[in-house]
Amino acid sequence: MRKEESWYQLPVEQVFEALHSSREGLTSNEAKARLEDYGYNELKFKKRSPLIRFLMQFHSSLIYVLLVAALVTIMLDLWMDATVILAVVFANTIIGFIQEGKAEVAAEALKKLMTPTCTVLRDDVKKVIPARELVPGDVVLLGAGDKVPADLRLFYTKNMGADEAALTGESVPVRKIIDPIPKPNRVPADQYCMAFSGTFITRGSGKGIVVGTGEHTEIGRIAALMKATRETVTPLMRKMADFTRFLVIAILAIAAFNFILAALVGFRLEYSFLASVSLAVAAIPEGLPAILTITLAFGAMTMARRNALIKNLPAAETLGVTTVICTDKTGTLTKNQMTVSRIYCGGRYLPLVVLVINQRGSSFSRITQLTQNKRVES
Repeated sequence: MRKEESWYQLPVEQVFEALHSSREGLTSNEAKARLEDYGYNELKFKKRSPLIRFLMQFHSSLIYVLLVAALVTIMLDLWMDATVILAVVFANTIIGFIQEGKAEVAAEALKKLMTPTCTVLRDDVKKVIPARELVPGDVVLLGAGDKVPADLRLFYTKNMGADEAALTGESVPVRKIIDPIPKPNRVPADQYCMAFSGTFITRGSGKGIVVGTGEHTEIGRIAALMKATRETVTPLMRKMADFTRFLVIAILAIAAFNFILAALVGFRLEYSFLASVSLAVAAIPEGLPAILTITLAFGAMTMARRNALIKNLPAAETLGVTTVICTDKTGTLTKNQMTVSRIYCGGRYLPLVVLVINQRGSSFSRITQLTQNKRVES
């Protein structure tokens, strides 16, 4: 395969030739050798240790100022003030630590898109293997209800359709073909001869050759983009950083002026120094980080109740001022599931019921039965 070409542009035979495979699949020995070369078919996330995540919560200019203030108050035997300052610092740290831990768990949810097992042809024999052991060149068998275990170039389909909403946001199942698509730079939603990792087969059956595993799949590319995203400073944090710099410079200038003035007036240097330090400590707003953290924490908890987890507390402020989100697919933002909100029958609205679909009746017949009997189940 030439570098400027993608798998969906190549005829099936050229794909087999490029991957040194065949329609009968790989041999067990060849699959084992390729597994050592390509690695396991899984997404990898570098998870920080809880200790590192906890220590990073102290990485804030205002927290540095508070820690210095706490140290000075301890040196001056002002234990009550030191206790209050340290309590504020640790409250801020613990809230941020817990919230960031929840977000890391949510980020790893991409791993769940990888299916646990799959059916392949090995040594021209149908086998069920762990999906993490798939390698490029394997031939995978797909049927209705299956989750695609890796990126596949399809070479056989029979009335096959795939739900790719998790990847593309397209709510309607996509009909799959085996013919190559010559046009370059096609987005995944337009690569009809490909089946992508994490998507579902809604109908029909098919066969495909693995062309990408793990981080070399489309889902893996999304995971790589998530890991490579640079952290940006929110407007609130920029203002707080500017305020902290101004506050530190102003406090130091006032304390220095107070020390010089006291020395010139005739006070002892020791007394002048202690008075200047006390003035600096008193000028530091110890309650500001607590108020800021509590406010952001309330916003984060409100979002969490609506199933929206954020990694850093300051993100709550940024999302709070968001007025427009631009997206071309509703399935990108929703579960891609139709939900009954109201039932209109017999010229009036009926109370919402929970539909139970079993082997003896469809959802429509269940609605009819509940309507005729005028019963409400919840």
